[in-house]
Amino acid sequence: MNFEELLAFAGRHQLLSIALVGLTVAIIANEVAQLFRGYRVLRPAGLTALINRDNALVVDLRPIADFEKGHIPGSKNVQMSQFDPESKQLAPAKALPVVLVCKTGQTAGTAAKRLKKAGFEHVHVLDGGIGGWQQADLPLAKGRAKG
Repeated sequence: MNFEELLAFAGRHQLLSIALVGLTVAIIANEVAQLFRGYRVLRPAGLTALINRDNALVVDLRPIADFEKGHIPGSKNVQMSQFDPESKQLAPAKALPVVLVCKTGQTAGTAAKRLKKAGFEHVHVLDGGIGGWQQADLPLAKGRAKG
């Protein structure tokens, strides 16, 4: 297939061609945005390694009732409405890896941007949130977190 045949196809199938170009641009824009967002998305296995290797602080942003039903062992619960990068729970962890967890991974992205803006160096979001953790068959602790 040469370039002339490609142009002829595009001329005959304008809607398909426009859709292909639009999707290609959207995919490229999404990939570029991920490079510049300032935080990394971790899969559950990566989070486990980060906790074990680097003593990462895991911050669960879900409501307290959801947190008490089941959370990642060792995680701290901070309500999104009270989330403050300068709080006494978070400020000392500026140089440590901080992993944000919510129900699906969406809310954590917003909090991650706030941490990066506040000068936190190693910010991560758990891919899929607590649901992703459960799908990976990893353990949950129940009740209130200690400390």
